[in-house]
Amino acid sequence: ISGVAGENGAVSKMLYEHGNQKMELTETITANNLPGSFEAHYHHTHMDNTMKCTFTSISENQTQYTSFIEYTRINWVMPRLMAILVPSIYKKPIKRWLMNFKKFVESR
Repeated sequence: ISGVAGENGAVSKMLYEHGNQKMELTETITANNLPGSFEAHYHHTHMDNTMKCTFTSISENQTQYTSFIEYTRINWVMPRLMAILVPSIYKKPIKRWLMNFKKFVESR
C-alpha cells in the first residue's frame, strides 16, 4: 500500500483464507532488524494486534524462533467474549500458522 516492501514503515495488504472465510489484514512493519528480529502491527476491521519475532542461532543448522503476539484491540462482542471464555480459539490458529512456517523453512 505504501513504503518500501520489507522496510520499517511499509504498509501492506495481506489476504488470508481461513477455512471458507476470507480475511484481510493491513500490516505495518514497525521494526525490521532481520536476521535477528521483526516487529509489525496488524489491523483488521474487528481487531488489532502486534507481533514481535526473534530469531536466535542455536547451532550452525538450528535457529530458535520466538513469537510474541498481543491483541491490542477487539471491538466486536463475540470475539471479545471468545477471547475471555475460550482463549485457545486464538492460540490454536497461531500454533498452526507457526507449524506451517516451520515446515516451510525446514523444506528449503
